[in-house]
Amino acid sequence: MSRASHRSARLLLIATLSLSCAAMAQTRPGPSAKKPSAMVKNEPKAAPARSAPGSAAKAEAAPTPVEGSAYYHYMMAHYYEQKSATYGRPEYATQAIAEYKQAMSLDPGSKFLEDHLANLYFQTGNIKQAIEAAQQQVKRDPNDVEGHKLLARIYLDSLSNTQQDQQTAEKMLGLATKEYEMLVKLEPKSAPDHLMLGRLYAAGQQQDKAQAQFEAAQKIDPYSENTVLNLARFYSDSGQTDKAIGILNSVPANQQTPRMEYALGLTYAHQKQSKKAAAALERALVLDPGNLDIEKALAKNLFASRQYDQALPYYQDIAASDSKDATAFLRLSDIERRKGEFQKSYDNLMKAKALNPNSIEIAYDEGLLNDALGHLNKAAANFQMLVQISNRPASDFSKDEKNDRFLFLDRLAHVYREQNKVDEAIAVYEKMTDLGGKFTEQAYQSEVDTYESAHEYGKARDAAERAVKGLPNSRSMKILLAATMADTGDAHQAIAMDKSLLTGKPAQDRQVYLALAQVQIRLGHWHDANKALNKAQKLAKTDDQKVFIHFLRGSLFERQNHLDAAEAEARKVLAIEPDNPVALNYLGYLLANRGKDLPQALAMIQKAVKLDPMNYAYLDSLGWAYFKLGNYAEAEKNLRQACYRDSTDPTVHDHLGQLYAKTGHFKLAAEQWELSLKEFAHTLPADAEPGEQTRVQKQLDQVRVKLAKETPAPQQP
Repeated sequence: MSRASHRSARLLLIATLSLSCAAMAQTRPGPSAKKPSAMVKNEPKAAPARSAPGSAAKAEAAPTPVEGSAYYHYMMAHYYEQKSATYGRPEYATQAIAEYKQAMSLDPGSKFLEDHLANLYFQTGNIKQAIEAAQQQVKRDPNDVEGHKLLARIYLDSLSNTQQDQQTAEKMLGLATKEYEMLVKLEPKSAPDHLMLGRLYAAGQQQDKAQAQFEAAQKIDPYSENTVLNLARFYSDSGQTDKAIGILNSVPANQQTPRMEYALGLTYAHQKQSKKAAAALERALVLDPGNLDIEKALAKNLFASRQYDQALPYYQDIAASDSKDATAFLRLSDIERRKGEFQKSYDNLMKAKALNPNSIEIAYDEGLLNDALGHLNKAAANFQMLVQISNRPASDFSKDEKNDRFLFLDRLAHVYREQNKVDEAIAVYEKMTDLGGKFTEQAYQSEVDTYESAHEYGKARDAAERAVKGLPNSRSMKILLAATMADTGDAHQAIAMDKSLLTGKPAQDRQVYLALAQVQIRLGHWHDANKALNKAQKLAKTDDQKVFIHFLRGSLFERQNHLDAAEAEARKVLAIEPDNPVALNYLGYLLANRGKDLPQALAMIQKAVKLDPMNYAYLDSLGWAYFKLGNYAEAEKNLRQACYRDSTDPTVHDHLGQLYAKTGHFKLAAEQWELSLKEFAHTLPADAEPGEQTRVQKQLDQVRVKLAKETPAPQQP
C-alpha cells in the first residue's frame, strides 16, 4: 500500500471509530457469557440465570469451596473495576487485576473471567497484556468469538493513534482485517461484522472485497441505518453516486432516519442537484428538528438552487443560533440585496465582514452591493482590489482560483461598461484572455459585446478577427466573426463562413445551423432562417438545446410581427424551465407592449428582475409594464435605473420619454427622446423595430411644439 493510500485508509478508520466502538460495546461479555460456576447459585434470585463453565451437570451441582472463593474474588474485582471507572485512580485498577487473577487461579479455564480480565487490561491501557490475554483465549479456542472481538477492538483502537508510524499502522490494519475475517466466519449473520470488514477492505484499497461485504450486510439487514449509510458511502467514495442515491432512496419512507435523509441530501449536493438536495434535507430536518448542521446544509442548497425566499428564514435562524457564523450573515446580505432591501443587506454584510475581515467572498459581495446601490466608483474599487490580489501567472491557479479570477475580472469590466468606460472594460477583458480555455473565448466574446453595445461595430469586427487569430481552431470564434461580418455589411461572406464550418457531425452542425439562423434573422431572410432552425431542431436532443431553438424561433416570429406565435414559443421555454429569467422577461415584455394580460406580464417580469436584479433590460421591461398599468411612480423608478445601467439603448430612453410626456414633464420627455435619437443614429437596423426611429422623431417634434407654445413671447423693447 502506498503512503498516500494508507493515510486515506487511516483517516477513514479514524472517522468511523466511534461507530465501531459503539458496535463493539454491544459485544462485550454479558449475561450470556460464562461466569465462575458458583455464581449461578450465589447471586441474587432477581438476576437472570447464567451459564457456568464446564458441563451442565457441574452447573447444577452445589458450589465447592473453591468455586465460592472464585466468585468472591470476581465480585471484589468487579467492585474495584467500578471504582477505577468512577474515580480514575490507577490503584483500583491494579487491585481489580489482582482479584481477577486470584479468581482465575481458583476457577481455571473460565472464559468469563478471561474475557473480563482481558477487557480490563484494554480499558486501563495495558494493551500488551490485553493482546496477550486475548491471544491466549483464541489459542486455546480458535472459535472464541469474544477473544476475536477483543483483539479486533484493540487493533481498531490502535489505528486511531495518529502518532504511530506508517509501518505500525499498516500492520494494525492487516491484523484488524484478519480478526474480522474470522468473525464473519464465526457469526455469518452479523451485519455489523460484515460492515466493519467492508470498511477495512475499503481502507486497504480492496474495493471488490469491500463491496461484497457491504452487500452481504445489506442482505442480512437491508434497512438498518448503519448498513444503508455504509453501503451508500462506499458507492459514493468509489464514484458510483447513482448507486449511492439508489440505496438511500430504496429505504421505505417509514424507515428513513434523519441521517439517511441527510446523507441523501449531501449526495445530491455533490452532484450539483441542489433542488433535490434541499428536498431531502427538508425531510431530514422534519425528522430531527433543531439540528443546526442539517439546517445549514438545507439553507446552502436552497440558496444554490435560487430558492432565496425559502432560504431566508433558515439563515435568519442560523444567525440567531450562532452569532459567529459569518456565512449566515453573508447569505442574508445577498438575499436582501436581491430583494432590494439594501439597508438590511448592508447591515448584515458589515456583520459578516467584522467576523471575517479577510474573506474574498465578502469583499466580492460588497462590490455587488455597491453596484446595486449605484455606487459604481466604490464597486470598481472593490473589484480592482480583488483583481489585484489574484494577479499572478495563470499556471499557478487551481481550477477554483481560476474561476474566481474570471469572476473578479468580469464584474470589474461590467462596472466599467455601466460607466461607459469602453476602453477600460476592453483592457480588463484582455487580462481575462490569459486564463486560457473557455475563459479566453468568453473574454473575446465580451469584447465584441462591449463594442457592439457602444455601437462601435467596426471595432467589434476587429476584436472578432483577433479572436480567430488567437484561437484559430475555435469554431465558436469563427461563428463570432461571421456574426460581426453580417453586421458590417458582408452578409454573403458571413453566410459562407458559417456554412464552411459544417462537418456532418450532429453536435457541431447544430451549433452552425443556429448561428446561420441568427445571421439570417438579422438580415431579414425569414425563409432561410426558418430552414436553418428546422435543421437545428432535428439535431437537438436535450432540453437546453431545445430551449435555444424556441428562443430563436420566437425572435423570428416577432420580427415578422407574428406576436401570438412568438408568445407561444416563449411559453414553450417556460414549460421546460419555469425560472428562466430571459424567457420570463421576453414573454412579459411582449404582453406588456401589447397591453395584454398586464398583471401576468408584470408578475413574470418581476420574477425575472428578482433572479437578475441588475439587468438593465429587465428593469426597462418592469418600468414599461408599470407604465402600461398606470403606476407612473414605479415606472419612473425602474426606467431611470435601466437608463443608469445602460445609457446606450435607444428604446429605454424612448420609454422614459413616453412616461415624462404622459405625466406632463415635456422638457424631460424631449431630453430623453433626443438621447434616444442620438443612440438610434449609431444603431444597426437589425437592432431596431421598423419605423421606431421615425415614431420617436415625430413624438419629439410634437413635444417641442408644446414647449414652444408654453414659452412666453419676449417683450418688445
